[in-house]
Amino acid sequence: MMLARGLDPAPIVEHIVELAREQRASVREVSRSELDATARTEAPQGVVALADPLPESDLVELAEAPGAAGAAPFLLVLDGITDPGNFGAVLRTAECAGVTGIVLRSHRSARITPTVAKAAAGAVEHLPFAVVGGIPAALRTLSSRDVWTVGLDAAGPRPLHELDLSGEAVALVLGSEGRGLSRLVAQRCDVLASIPLRGTLGSLNVSAAAAVACFEIARRR
Repeated sequence: MMLARGLDPAPIVEHIVELAREQRASVREVSRSELDATARTEAPQGVVALADPLPESDLVELAEAPGAAGAAPFLLVLDGITDPGNFGAVLRTAECAGVTGIVLRSHRSARITPTVAKAAAGAVEHLPFAVVGGIPAALRTLSSRDVWTVGLDAAGPRPLHELDLSGEAVALVLGSEGRGLSRLVAQRCDVLASIPLRGTLGSLNVSAAAAVACFEIARRR
């Protein structure tokens, strides 16, 4: 772990250093310029931790792994979100809403980077990830494991709050910024649902839509 030399004393920094030493991680002070170059994010806050890459999970394992108190799996499938800020915000929401696993495609999609990890505010350390070659095939696998796939689409014929999501395993599928769900992904979903809008604009930002949908599913469960 690296600390910027000359940091003002702060309880949070002292706590971070204490945790690092408990884990027998080395702690060293470096110049601000060295820390900024290592952080590779805008406005780093004086502390950088170097960690191993996050492990990847198997899709079938995510489809069968229960959540807290034995609840059925609650997965979030991301069909090509590319903006790191949006991706990190979605992950933070997902962890807070009790999502048990994230499914990402391996191409044309944001991956875990320092920017994403910062926006996610620690969520990447608590969420298992499965990286798949294609979302349509992944949805077919989930359906074969009795996971109900719900695609979020502005033109979806059923309002999300009218779906019965209380008991079964569910995978919420979100599309990319701008384009939304791809045609084949939409076709593979068991149901397409929408968030009712009352204003003039026709859609929500994907991270805002994720927040509304994840917590609606959490409420019903």
